[in-house]
Amino acid sequence: MNPGGDQGGSSISDEDWERFLRESEEGVRDAPKEPSARARMVTRRLREQSEPPEGWRVHRLPRRKKHWYVVGLLAAVVVLVLALQPGLVPGWFGDDDAANAGRATLDEPFRGSPAASWENGASGIDIPPAAASGWMTKAQVALALEKTRDFLVSSNLDPGVLRGQRPDDAIAYLDPDQDDMQTFVKKAFTEPGKRYDATLLFSRFDPARTRLVGDVVKTRCTMTYKEGERRAVDVSIDVTFVYPVASAEEGSDEVTRTIVRRELDISWDDAAWVGRDPTTFSVRKYYVDSTNAGCDVHNGYLTPDFENTEDPDGPAVDPYDRDEPISGAGNGKCGTAVRS
Repeated sequence: MNPGGDQGGSSISDEDWERFLRESEEGVRDAPKEPSARARMVTRRLREQSEPPEGWRVHRLPRRKKHWYVVGLLAAVVVLVLALQPGLVPGWFGDDDAANAGRATLDEPFRGSPAASWENGASGIDIPPAAASGWMTKAQVALALEKTRDFLVSSNLDPGVLRGQRPDDAIAYLDPDQDDMQTFVKKAFTEPGKRYDATLLFSRFDPARTRLVGDVVKTRCTMTYKEGERRAVDVSIDVTFVYPVASAEEGSDEVTRTIVRRELDISWDDAAWVGRDPTTFSVRKYYVDSTNAGCDVHNGYLTPDFENTEDPDGPAVDPYDRDEPISGAGNGKCGTAVRS
């Protein structure tokens, strides 16, 4: 063991080195030769290596670069997404089956739609916790909220109404003393037009033209309430309904979806002020934003387009975007839905 460490890589001990110098001076024939600088360097490298040196022409597989692992991981993620949501990238693979993977069918009318995870029908109309407000006790507020939900069900989810019947149960909730609403209801079913269109408040399809697919309508709703004028209890509703439909033509199996979003503000007025029991409410405002319901068609029915026609001059709209209020906004042009 050499406590001084490696000195230039020579394998000659200090004693041998001194003997080499001494005998060299004396001309000894068998004196060991001094290792060359190259020999000492090679010896040092051999000592430092933990494995045998690699042969000069030994073949090695190319080193796998790290970024290939990243690409492989991304590819795996894409495959997983395609498996879970095939409708996100229809037509990528030039295969008709793949292109149709995200389209609605008679058996799966909500395939490829964000509404697939929504609640069904009335279950999607959430009622906030009740508390005393305005002229109502907690129990009365709870009842008013339940009746508000009943109105939404009878006006937008009732199977008969959806198939074109008159929404009498829903109309019964409207204040008979609110003249403008009573006029609206009367003309909407006798003289339908742009101003008096039943679809502004009720969801109806013409059974001679359109049939509903299945018995499920997807729903998402936000409901709030507060004290209003004259101690009334004002209820605000923001609700979206998604209806899967097909042509009533015999043999037709093309399924599309009509999406209707409604904003509605109603008032359950103080019984002392209206002079009667509050079994009805007054309508303060109502807005509707519908997709695939018939552009500039005012016949009292939601009229879906089965020909996939679009207005290139209209704005692109996302019917599932509930972040911004409807508030009667719009430029009067028919838009193109970015998804259904």
